[in-house]
Amino acid sequence: MTKRDNSPPAVPRVIGHRGAAGHAPENTLASFAAAAALGVRWVEFDVRLTGDGALVVFHDETLERTTDGNGRVAETTLAAIRRLDAGFWFGKAFAGERVPAFEDALATLERLDLGAVIELKADPPEREPETGRAVARALRNSWPATLPAPLISSFRAAALRAVGDGAPEFPRALLVIKLESDWQRQAEALGCVAMHCRENELTPELARQVLDRGYGLRCFTVNARKRAETLFKWGVEGVISDYPDRLLAK
Repeated sequence: MTKRDNSPPAVPRVIGHRGAAGHAPENTLASFAAAAALGVRWVEFDVRLTGDGALVVFHDETLERTTDGNGRVAETTLAAIRRLDAGFWFGKAFAGERVPAFEDALATLERLDLGAVIELKADPPEREPETGRAVARALRNSWPATLPAPLISSFRAAALRAVGDGAPEFPRALLVIKLESDWQRQAEALGCVAMHCRENELTPELARQVLDRGYGLRCFTVNARKRAETLFKWGVEGVISDYPDRLLAK
């Protein structure tokens, strides 16, 4: 297969995972602020649909792990989710932190001058196209003009396809645990410009293959400086970290 003609977007080497998840409750505005205070220029975070079709910044399918609520996000209204405490589980200092609506997250990114890798989550799988379409609409309507275009990522093919159909101007990355032999076929079919994989599943040979074929390459979740340095030596262009300060330290 031939090398890609279009280049992947420029993204910093160190990206904060769910904001700065080692320092503040993940996927909250406090976590974005913590990342910015650490000197991070881009953050990664998750987006999924509520039961009434709103977009919220949230990782899990269910509410229990990171809020004082319970049940499935996909079966809960935005109003009910916004009443939940999404910070106390992490520490008393964050009590009262809320689950952000996607629009709140975009406004905060603009205020903090943060770029973003936006991961699409979908539950149940039948909502993948709906999720992609909703994110495409929101980005076209509300993405801050002062920020570089975000990179949209997902494990979910139908969500990536839908966001690409609705907003093709925003670059996309295919998320995988491990790079399988048909990774390029999958990426090409979805119009992706980059591959994002789990750091402990990557080899130098696979890294070189991805880069030689013109794709961007990033790894998650990398919290040790020594490991990050190894990945960078292999040519990995960026790592997503709960503790980005460890990797940014001089």
